[in-house]
Amino acid sequence: MEHADVKIARTNPEKTDLPLPCYATEGSAGMDVCADIKEEMTLAPGETILIPAGFSMELPQGFEAQIRPRSGLAIKHHIGILNAPGTIDSDYRGEVKIILTNFGKSTFVVRRGDRIAQMVVAPYSRVTWSETDTLNESQRGAGGFGHSGVAAKGV
Repeated sequence: MEHADVKIARTNPEKTDLPLPCYATEGSAGMDVCADIKEEMTLAPGETILIPAGFSMELPQGFEAQIRPRSGLAIKHHIGILNAPGTIDSDYRGEVKIILTNFGKSTFVVRRGDRIAQMVVAPYSRVTWSETDTLNESQRGAGGFGHSGVAAKGV
């Protein structure tokens, strides 16, 4: 497991009542991110809102942060992240904000401190393209979008 030291700053240093992103369990890959809002925000069915998370960070070169939906909000309330996973680049220094969407049929209320997303910090690779006229063959070839069928093999 790779480790990275990341600088993090609260966007409002006087407000320390909310936890910074943190792991809920020893085996958690993602850190919970809380809503840093002053008043409740209502999310109508089909609506998308931008919710501040109350922090900015300085990721090391070669790392990104991915903002992902929380499974409990998804299954219980149909709440998700519109561009999941959202990417935060290592050179971004602004406040982290969550693009929360209500995919359900009922109104959803977001309150200060609600855990609304999870964030995974991970290394990434950069590529150099080698343009060519031909590609090596593979077993899959150009097959995509359901080419392997629906049922598990051997069923």
